[in-house]
Amino acid sequence: MAIRNIREIGEEVLTKRCKEVTEMTPRVRELIEDMLDTMYEANGVGLAAPQVGVLKRVVVIDVTGEDPHIFINPRIVETSGEQTGQEGCLSVPGKSGQVTRPNYVKVAALDVNMKPFELEGTELLARAICHELDHLEGRLYVDKVEGPLQDVRYDEEAEDEEQEEV
Repeated sequence: MAIRNIREIGEEVLTKRCKEVTEMTPRVRELIEDMLDTMYEANGVGLAAPQVGVLKRVVVIDVTGEDPHIFINPRIVETSGEQTGQEGCLSVPGKSGQVTRPNYVKVAALDVNMKPFELEGTELLARAICHELDHLEGRLYVDKVEGPLQDVRYDEEAEDEEQEEV
């Protein structure tokens, strides 16, 4: 489909709460396809609609590069455990920080056919779900960072580091 521009920290659209999707329309389908294309092009593991300037409750996540999850009107219904680790964001390029999130998350959402489903995730998937759902509420991970933000290098040296941008 198309690669959309990723909105960056400081843009007002990233601070607004998103509206629920009430029906699957051609425009929403196009948004989902564009979000997947944009996420993969940017080497991210997740993307929320406000990050491409659309205030709808739509999230795409793929922590493996081979198994995309599409969430419409998602909500977290259960969490447990705790994990602390480096987190980055496509809307906050070149930065990362330590964030504590649940280690287990169960999310309820609608799929592309507007059928309800639940998904359980741990570790990186749990982190990505929490991170992306925060975007739907107008929150960025930088508000949860423990300590200072750090600069991230995108060169061959950085390839050895475990840094995912969600």
